[in-house]
Amino acid sequence: MNGTVFVGPDDGDVTIGTGVAGPGAKAGHRLIIGFESWSGSVTFVDDVPSAVGLTVDVDSLSVVRGEGGVTPLSGPEKLVVRSNALKSLQAKKFPQIGFVGDAIDVIDGGYRVTGALTICGESVEHSVDVGVVDDGDGWRLSASTSVRHSDVGLKPFSLMMGTLKVADEVRVEFAARLSGGLGDAP
Repeated sequence: MNGTVFVGPDDGDVTIGTGVAGPGAKAGHRLIIGFESWSGSVTFVDDVPSAVGLTVDVDSLSVVRGEGGVTPLSGPEKLVVRSNALKSLQAKKFPQIGFVGDAIDVIDGGYRVTGALTICGESVEHSVDVGVVDDGDGWRLSASTSVRHSDVGLKPFSLMMGTLKVADEVRVEFAARLSGGLGDAP
């Protein structure tokens, strides 16, 4: 196979999981944040993946749920969290988060993709392990990676003079299902 396969929200999900830090961490919520608008691509040359891309529209961010905290996360609180996240990510100035991987190595059960992760105009080298499973009618792709605010020059959101803040490290999860072929997956 030569060509490019595309995925988007109809095929799967991109989510971020946050933690809480600081002396007031017990009062905070661990958040699951989703994105309603994103696109991904895998380019193949002779049945081998040669490039991977993922672009997320920051303004499509939604707060899926909050875990922990003193009280459950309410609807109005989710709106405040969304607003604060969009400010932290400077969504008006940098409307997209992107990953472009062009170094792809076969690993057990999938591929290790290394490339440039760009958030708020800052690009850093980042590696992601992508699991690939043949389910008979297509392929299931999954990835989970950690990204630190400090690696891309972001200051984690905080409240109460820093006694409650979003943890520096967040977990990014990706899952998608593709119908049809993916070439010779490992």
